[in-house]
Amino acid sequence: MNLTDIAKRLDECVINQQTTASLRTDHPFDLQAAYEIQELGVALREARGEKRVGVKLGFTSREKMQQMGVDHLIWGVITDTMQLEEGASVDLSRFIHPRIEPEVAFITRKEISSALNLAEAIDAIAGVCPAMEIIDSRYQAFKFTLEDVVADNTSSAGFVLGAMRPVNTDISNCGVNMKENGRLVQAGSTAAILGNPLRCLVQVSQLLAEKGQVLPAGSIIMAGAATAAQAMQKNSLYETTILGLGTVSVRSLP
Repeated sequence: MNLTDIAKRLDECVINQQTTASLRTDHPFDLQAAYEIQELGVALREARGEKRVGVKLGFTSREKMQQMGVDHLIWGVITDTMQLEEGASVDLSRFIHPRIEPEVAFITRKEISSALNLAEAIDAIAGVCPAMEIIDSRYQAFKFTLEDVVADNTSSAGFVLGAMRPVNTDISNCGVNMKENGRLVQAGSTAAILGNPLRCLVQVSQLLAEKGQVLPAGSIIMAGAATAAQAMQKNSLYETTILGLGTVSVRSLP
């Protein structure tokens, strides 16, 4: 099984809502190859008419990096079909075993194509939003290696954005609460995202420069989870409030 075959296998899992065992067990590949598989998988989505709208980041907490044995974050691609309207209802049957997590998202106002310092990165941003991401690993029981999850486009499945606020909004250490049907299920702080979510922008720019890629103006950057992910249930309302930033919600259908 070559890299194209692995990308097709993961894509079939997305289309058919099926899981697979770790693909590295019988067909070992390294991190560079994992990103190549990811790109091949995104190309299959684009062939179906999906359009890239931004990137999502993973392993943006120091604890998660240590757990996975890495010293940098990972990233995946988000597309237009993954975006849900704020307050919308979503049919969970389109996923396999979805989980939802509270995040911070940025919208770019400038193209990003080179490594930036923090001041330059902030200048490239139009605004910041409260957000939630739906992750849905294509691997059995949500168990995978670092290379597996990168190849699987970092479990990308869906996302929802709240109202945009000015980029000068202080988001360094905001309280984060996520509720399921009014019951608090996850709590944390934006400081869990690299100590300050703005630092993710610098790392995104460095990754873009390393790979020779361009992130167009108007793109979305999902900065990573502020708490653990919550397994989604049918007929439930999920609401995330980030103090000083706002609230965002999505509902699952019965």
